[in-house]
Amino acid sequence: MTVDLSAIAKWPNVPACYDWLSLDRRGDWRLQGERVTHSGLIQFINRQYGCDESGCWFLQNGPQRVFVELAYTPWVFRREGESFISHTGAPAGEIKAIYLDEEGSILLETSLGIGLLDDRDLPAFLDQCRQTANATVDEKNWLKMMSGEAIADINWSCLPLQTIHRQDVAERFNFQPNPRPTGEYSDTTGRAPAK
Repeated sequence: MTVDLSAIAKWPNVPACYDWLSLDRRGDWRLQGERVTHSGLIQFINRQYGCDESGCWFLQNGPQRVFVELAYTPWVFRREGESFISHTGAPAGEIKAIYLDEEGSILLETSLGIGLLDDRDLPAFLDQCRQTANATVDEKNWLKMMSGEAIADINWSCLPLQTIHRQDVAERFNFQPNPRPTGEYSDTTGRAPAK
């Protein structure tokens, strides 16, 4: 993921932008709540999507950072054949861990980062989960797990499912779901000016 930062050198004092761009739970970009449908604009946003050192995700638009409000996670993953890709088209890479939250959402911790599984892929994913002796997982055990009760041996492709509370995801994976300005900025890095 390489974001073009060359315009910052020419115009270092352009203020950052907040509350314009968001990423929804299906990986669609939204400008002031309206879904972006123009393919050229989507490709531009995907290319210029990045993260700063404080965990705030943004679109680098020339010298300006347009911070992104995240509906859940910085990445939304979709199934493509036997692998997963992000909402930007980048491969998810290796799946390191799988989490189920109290709402029934699946989160994939991958080489790319933490991401929500697109709900359109959720039924097929859950159907592939297994318990002891390769048994399908019954609804009662899904509900127990969503309530935080430990259920032994539920896995997907030999990876155990773990529980997580939605409110803990951003802190655990070091991202800001709703970036806010922290004072007057003199540059587009999101850092306060030196005194």
